[in-house]
Amino acid sequence: MKTFPARPAVLLVNLGSPDQPETKHTRKYLRQFLSDRRVVETHPLLWRPVLEGIILTTRPRQSAAKYRTIWDEDASPLVKATSQQAEYLQQEFGDAAEVRFAMRYGSSSVQSGLQRLHDDGFRKVLVVPLYPQYAASTTASITDEVARWMLRSRDQFAVRIARSFPTDPKYIDALASALENRWESMGRPNFAEGDRLVLSFHGIPVAMAEGGDPYPQECEATTAALQRRLAIPDGGVVRAYQSKFGPAPWLTPATIDTVTELGALGTDRVDVICPGFVSDCLETLEEIDELNRAAYEDAGGGEFNYVPWGNNSAPWLQALAALVRADLAGWA
Repeated sequence: MKTFPARPAVLLVNLGSPDQPETKHTRKYLRQFLSDRRVVETHPLLWRPVLEGIILTTRPRQSAAKYRTIWDEDASPLVKATSQQAEYLQQEFGDAAEVRFAMRYGSSSVQSGLQRLHDDGFRKVLVVPLYPQYAASTTASITDEVARWMLRSRDQFAVRIARSFPTDPKYIDALASALENRWESMGRPNFAEGDRLVLSFHGIPVAMAEGGDPYPQECEATTAALQRRLAIPDGGVVRAYQSKFGPAPWLTPATIDTVTELGALGTDRVDVICPGFVSDCLETLEEIDELNRAAYEDAGGGEFNYVPWGNNSAPWLQALAALVRADLAGWA
């Protein structure tokens, strides 16, 4: 008779990445990503011709070129960092829990990750979307994938799905520590008058927010908590949204517009941190640290600092372990 491990399994889930920074791989990845009804809510009969006939004919080549500027040896930074986070948690929990990772899009899919856990005999699974702020286009999309696997299974898991942690104290400390360490290494005051701290979150369409998505409110909560933690006066912290896609209105202000305006005002120093990205990726390394940096400097701004905070930094790994430990209560 088959025996089942008594310990639970933890499946960390991040967004995903193309397998290689080449056009055919980015096309495959973008087709899967942009076919998700949680990401693009337009009816497939209207959206599919646009996706296949326009977007996937030009964007994959452009995206591949961008990925090549950030690629880390044989893996994308996002996949590499997520793997390191899973390895840290495995060491932290030891025999108390099995820790693995998956991606919502691309290789190492949620479906295959769940199936492997099932084949290995696990029947208690905690799924942890690696998104500090809840959005239907991210966290709910992962929940959908878990539900699709469950619908096909006769022998289901006992499953828990973490939601979000926009104001978790250890998460806020991880953000604050990254900034404080950067300021200390530069020999500058923690926050000087006239400087600006930009918190850049991934954007969503306004229609999603108006439809009831709580994402903007969770971004606002993170902003307020971090500002209190750093004791920065009003006006010193700016919340903005990046990565707009398509012609529809998205949340504002846009990060690139914000840093351009700050540059034009002659701001001495701008620090940019991306609280919604627990792993560096195309949106942080290329969009923020290259494109937005150039926009700020070209507009006449002074010092531009992109501040990484997640990846395999000790404060973030400790925060993640605490979050997972709380969600495993009663199981491990």
